[in-house]
Amino acid sequence: MSNRLQGKTAFVTAAGQGIGRATAEAFAREGAQVIATDLNLDLLAGLKGQPGVTIEKLDALDATAIADAARRHPGVDILFNAAGYVHHGTVLDCTEDQWDFAFNLNVRSMYRTIKAFVPGMLARKNGSIVNIASGASSVKAAGNRFVYGATKAAVIGLTKSVALDFIKQGVRCNAICPGTVESPSLRERMTALSKSSGQSYEQVEAMFIGRQPMGRLGTADEIAAMAVYLASDESRFTTGTTALVDGGWSL
Repeated sequence: MSNRLQGKTAFVTAAGQGIGRATAEAFAREGAQVIATDLNLDLLAGLKGQPGVTIEKLDALDATAIADAARRHPGVDILFNAAGYVHHGTVLDCTEDQWDFAFNLNVRSMYRTIKAFVPGMLARKNGSIVNIASGASSVKAAGNRFVYGATKAAVIGLTKSVALDFIKQGVRCNAICPGTVESPSLRERMTALSKSSGQSYEQVEAMFIGRQPMGRLGTADEIAAMAVYLASDESRFTTGTTALVDGGWSL
């Protein structure tokens, strides 16, 4: 521990597993007081009692719940937006309902959390917002990621707009664009794709690994390390960036 986030309060969405969980734990190790939220309280159980961590249920699709959270936590210095969902398929596979759900969770939830927490940051003239985008976005296309790629491109645009609008007022906003990262949700997608495609699970896994130039999946801890940097004062001259942590996938 180097206490890079000592004295800061962080609000984390989708902290139950994967990148959100790893980042909540990394923030706490670096001295932050962390409000770890998720729709599923059972997923947060492992964080309960960890030093510096408070757990709360939060539906990232609920505008009222987000506004209430901001009122209850007026001193948030770091906002980490990790809530999201990956739909598989092309434009021909994407239903109206899937389009609406993807944009509501992957983009609108960030709009709501940022709008709720930025006023407090502006009042203190200090704040760091870190959004999870993706390499599959405006950075590059990925097969069968039509609506997901569209939402993550929107996250990058949202990030840059927020960064520019508050650049002189002490509030920074950056996005992380991961490559393929080991997580429970990835394993669920592998299982679903295996069943729908007729391929074996091992073949699907090899496909995901094969598209990573390093020949391996990334880890949630590797994404969390970038999140710590962007949340900390070490990155105080960094805003509006899309930080690629993708193992060279975008090269």
